[in-house]
Amino acid sequence: MNSFRRFLLALAASAALAGCAGMGPPPVADTPRIAVMSAFEPELVLLRQKLQDARTTRINGVEFHTGTLQGRPVVLFLSGISMTNATMNTQLALDRFKVSHVVFSGIAGGVNPNLSIGDVTVPAQWGQYLEVLMAKEAAPGRYEKPPFIQDATLPNFGMMFPRPVEFRSAAQPQVTRRFWFEVDPGMLAAARTMKVDLAACAAGTCLRHAPRLVVGGNGVSGQAFMDNKAFREYTFATFQANVLDMETAAVGMVAHANGVPYLAFRSLSDLAGGGEGANEMGTFMRLAADNSAQVLLAFLAQWKP
Repeated sequence: MNSFRRFLLALAASAALAGCAGMGPPPVADTPRIAVMSAFEPELVLLRQKLQDARTTRINGVEFHTGTLQGRPVVLFLSGISMTNATMNTQLALDRFKVSHVVFSGIAGGVNPNLSIGDVTVPAQWGQYLEVLMAKEAAPGRYEKPPFIQDATLPNFGMMFPRPVEFRSAAQPQVTRRFWFEVDPGMLAAARTMKVDLAACAAGTCLRHAPRLVVGGNGVSGQAFMDNKAFREYTFATFQANVLDMETAAVGMVAHANGVPYLAFRSLSDLAGGGEGANEMGTFMRLAADNSAQVLLAFLAQWKP
């Protein structure tokens, strides 16, 4: 075989390999980064403004912005609203980037009656409160669980009986069921030491109280926008939850499955149906989103992994 033909064959083989490589995922980035997430665009505004040396990569329609926040290498992106989007895009980030930690910033509905709009919460654990059994009504107002379902042990709300979720990971490959997914204890401890000035006014709207940072307690997530006083009261009584949202417990489950530490900052934009009038989110969303982002930025500046 002459040298020219060998060259052509080598060129064809290289092209074929390049074509195969192009069909798969791109290489994982080498730089360790903190994944900084929000659910939807208004929650990300302040963080995008603070991002330095930004570069954008689009994967599966999702924009991933790499750069630095508070001097830390990060990849900044939107999870999308609700549990499936949050699960899918968290895993996508972990597959395509070298993620060392996950932090989430966003708004939430307040469940604990001792908390107020604008407060920022940093729960110690998150659970999926809408993972439920829909039970048969055996008699008016009395609901009966199938005898083969043994894990629906929490108090019910009508026909809805909360259940733990099925879980497995590389470290724990056998199938288990669990309700709570704990945040990283070191990150939570660092959050307890923070002192942050939170805004009481935004876009001409002001609160009648000074917002505060609340570290610890429980958070719950589910695929529903909650604006119901009775269900809010049930959620607080059953799960002792401070806040509820539509993403964080899903992010926490993915983080645990991959062995990646996580923490979430959630600021109250509304009272999840517990207020006296209409839902407050439309009025206080910007204030709550910016307060959550400010706490996350302060955390990145002070935290020593």
